[in-house]
Amino acid sequence: MEALKQVSDWPVPTVAVAVLARAADGSVCRVAEAGDTAARFRLASVSKPLSAYAALVAIEEGAFAPDDPAGPEGSTIAHLLAHASGLAFSETRILARPGTRRIYSNTGFEELGRALEAATGIGFAAYLDEAVFAPLGMTSSVLESSPAYGVLSTVDDVAAFAGELLSPTLLAPETFVTATAVAFPGLDGVLPGFGMQRPNDWGLGFELRGHKTPHWTGATNSPATFGHFGRSGTFLWVDPVAGVACVCLTDRDFGPWAAEAWPPFSDAVLAEARPR
Repeated sequence: MEALKQVSDWPVPTVAVAVLARAADGSVCRVAEAGDTAARFRLASVSKPLSAYAALVAIEEGAFAPDDPAGPEGSTIAHLLAHASGLAFSETRILARPGTRRIYSNTGFEELGRALEAATGIGFAAYLDEAVFAPLGMTSSVLESSPAYGVLSTVDDVAAFAGELLSPTLLAPETFVTATAVAFPGLDGVLPGFGMQRPNDWGLGFELRGHKTPHWTGATNSPATFGHFGRSGTFLWVDPVAGVACVCLTDRDFGPWAAEAWPPFSDAVLAEARPR
């Protein structure tokens, strides 16, 4: 794939990439890759969709429900997943009433982890492994610290997760649709690195592209595109309309270089990988 040649010009020490596409019959295959796809990277906030998926499995297993109280007074499991609990980014300070603002919060995901542990009696790292890593064959992935940012993984493993997101098997269709649709519509908020977005749409653990501008995905990514990027220079997006997903892991922290390089790269990937 010609698009992957772009990464050789990025100002990063190390990069690995995988592109996946969904065929008409629903099967998913890897159509291109670059770099050492078995090398481990810090996922940073790309950990959040993985942690959210574990929480969604717990919901389906009946451990808790989206509307169960969790976090600050008036907040629920769904609020925590959708960055709508009102909690600050990295402290327990409450900045808004639940459901009134989209405040991106690592603390909210840590509260989610504690709620899951209380509901299941299982440590979050163990539950994530049992619910997501093991079923998807993600044998090189481990949660070392916070559910918000603590996963170490490889492109091979995250690509397995991307394949799940293109053709879900671990969640019921209705759960998956809800998770990748707007939760608490109409909330404004700051998308880290890209400023205030009106609205700043989010699903249950997944950032939704919608019509945000500027954005880290491509101009040709559909509004239905969902995923996440991480401070460690990582991203995962899935465009369900195009039937394409892209995983990119680097070892240089997010900054202007990424905001400049990622969107045209994503456009180039879509142009080549979209099933015809």
